[in-house]
Amino acid sequence: MQPIIDALLARQSTKADTLVEPAPSDAELAEVFAAAVRAPDHGAIRPWRFRLIRGTAREELGRVFAEGLKRRKPEATAEEVQALAAKPLRSPLIVAVLAEVMDKHPKVPPIEQVVATGMAAQNMLLALEALGYGAVFLSGPPTYDPWVKRAFGLAEKDAIVGFLYVGTPGQERRQKKRPEAGAFVAEWSAPVAVEA
Repeated sequence: MQPIIDALLARQSTKADTLVEPAPSDAELAEVFAAAVRAPDHGAIRPWRFRLIRGTAREELGRVFAEGLKRRKPEATAEEVQALAAKPLRSPLIVAVLAEVMDKHPKVPPIEQVVATGMAAQNMLLALEALGYGAVFLSGPPTYDPWVKRAFGLAEKDAIVGFLYVGTPGQERRQKKRPEAGAFVAEWSAPVAVEA
């Protein structure tokens, strides 16, 4: 099991604008998605949905991002709109990670379904790293934009969890300083003061 720990400790995001061709092949992506759907999934709801965006579809996604910006911020400058439209062109492949939420489930609230989808995305990041690819999971305003959600066929109850930008690292990745895990860990022994 040590190789799994080693892979987890080595994983890091790759800047989107340093990702170049080649992107993973369809056979490699099949492995990545097989890893994704092994994420914990309370109630076996399988809320995750993945949309591959590559080639000229990236330009279309840029147009969707730009239109969303113009709708939510009519005062946006032409430069802001153009900059947002260009973002999907930073990598050869984008995977939109979507949560199709089963509303009013008797045992599994929406937050758990979104978290399960986020765990699927983490599995994808680890699988891509193991295959030698670079990736970064990005969100930002388009993730929460109703116009962008509709472009993916999502209902109001659903969520765009994020966009996974994927490719081959075009330059050596700068190693990031990580926090000491112990700073976030403590024994719990009694409730924090709770009002009666």
